[in-house]
Amino acid sequence: MKDSSMRLVKEDGTRIDGRRLDELRPLSIEIGVLEKSDGSAYVQLGRTKVFAAVFGPKEVHPKHLALPDRAILNCRYHMTSFSVDERKPLGMTRREIELSKVIREALESVVFLEEFPRTSIDVFIEIIEADGGTRTAGLTAASLALAEAGIPMVDLVAAVAVGKIEGQIALDLSDLEDKYGEADMPIAMAPRLNSIVLLQLNGRLTREEFKKALELGKKGIMEIYQKQRDALRRKYSEEALMEV
Repeated sequence: MKDSSMRLVKEDGTRIDGRRLDELRPLSIEIGVLEKSDGSAYVQLGRTKVFAAVFGPKEVHPKHLALPDRAILNCRYHMTSFSVDERKPLGMTRREIELSKVIREALESVVFLEEFPRTSIDVFIEIIEADGGTRTAGLTAASLALAEAGIPMVDLVAAVAVGKIEGQIALDLSDLEDKYGEADMPIAMAPRLNSIVLLQLNGRLTREEFKKALELGKKGIMEIYQKQRDALRRKYSEEALMEV
């Protein structure tokens, strides 16, 4: 529980973890981390740690569920029981079912599902440690896993949450800032197209605050997008060198 005397934004304008209001948490990305999958990625944003794995395209079971003109994209977002301070019950919660749907719909907007009729593509997102921004980190990781699996996409998807803490707009909220701030707005984009594929808002923002939050979110997304591209370039450059 937050101490009533604790400030989310200090007098010098920095946050409780030392970041500026427009600064992301430390971000690391790895591709191809799970051998048994067709594509996989690991994203760590601050203390939030996420694995994503993709299996497929593969035959649909039972067969009568297959679609004749496109693939079925399945998505499962799941938080491990040890990912939060209070041990989470086993099984899927209503929130996880909702976020699985939200993430699936965001990914469907960029994946060429028509390239793989009568098949299914399964995306699994596992939150290993949760400290805010799990849906956006999960979506960022899932996009990379799809790319590593060779699934054609219009563009990668990069995502981040923007929020309002102590009356100020801040980028990439931690769990404490999310819980005790005034608003939280997850945003996901296909940056090359300048297309928003996910936008949610919990809390209230004025019109001007919304505009500022959107611009700050885009700035953070472009930083994440560059890291995604760097991770893919690094992986395939290393593979090319190994083949020489």
